[in-house]
Amino acid sequence: METEIKLFISYLHNTKRMSGNTVVSYERDLKKMMLYFQEVHQMTRVQDITETSLNSYMLYLEKNHFAASTVSRSVASMRAFFQYLYQEHLIENNPADHLHPPKVEKKMPEILSVEEVDLLLRQPSDRTPKGLRDRAMLELLYATGIRVSELIHLEMSDVNLAMGYINCRDTDSERVIPFGSQAKKALQQYMHTVRDGFLKGQESEVLFTNCSGKPMSRQGFWKVLKHYAQTAGIEKDITPHTLRHSFAAHLIQNGADLKSVQEMLGHSDISTTQMYLNMNVYKIRDVYTKAHPRK
Repeated sequence: METEIKLFISYLHNTKRMSGNTVVSYERDLKKMMLYFQEVHQMTRVQDITETSLNSYMLYLEKNHFAASTVSRSVASMRAFFQYLYQEHLIENNPADHLHPPKVEKKMPEILSVEEVDLLLRQPSDRTPKGLRDRAMLELLYATGIRVSELIHLEMSDVNLAMGYINCRDTDSERVIPFGSQAKKALQQYMHTVRDGFLKGQESEVLFTNCSGKPMSRQGFWKVLKHYAQTAGIEKDITPHTLRHSFAAHLIQNGADLKSVQEMLGHSDISTTQMYLNMNVYKIRDVYTKAHPRK
């Protein structure tokens, strides 16, 4: 079974060109499945796994109180894995054909109000190199709605200050996203006055670095965000994705069309972007209920 998992992971890397994080998730899910079958059922061959076997594994996950979202992700991994094995004629029948994930209740993401975003973005000091860097990161994240992984992988050549846009690349596509005057001002101050000080003579194309001149990490940015949320007194559970959600929700609340927001966010399916429109509907309904005299 281990050999087939390695073949599948290689296929995701080299043929499907999936992102590193996605491939790691698939591999982790499948190794957990393999361990279950080896230890509980003494199964070592993928050819011995049946639909009943997979259902027993799902039942095991649920009995051990794994979250519905975790079980759903495991189902997606197993379906993709066994479909690959079937296409490659490594198994005669696909045992995952009728495997269905549990229903996952979709929670509305936490978003900040415009006032909370403004308060957060005013926290970094404009008198220290670190403060100027942090403000540039936060301003750009909120101005463009890019993912944190995209933010920390931006290079100097991806930023067009004169025209006010960035080139954001992932494994499948490239998108051009505009940014406004506040983000432009913050980027100019960071790029022209303090970035070289972080590099200390080193050569690097990475836009945002840590204090040692190395590329900023996700964990490093997480600490930056948590620190400023605390100093701002914001009690909401802020994650690096919160500014992305807030960016999209605020655009739609102010009349932006779904298609444009979809393109800026890089969503492949507009139904994902639809969530932010639904959030706006709920907000309007709440305002109506509280304010209309004949509610």
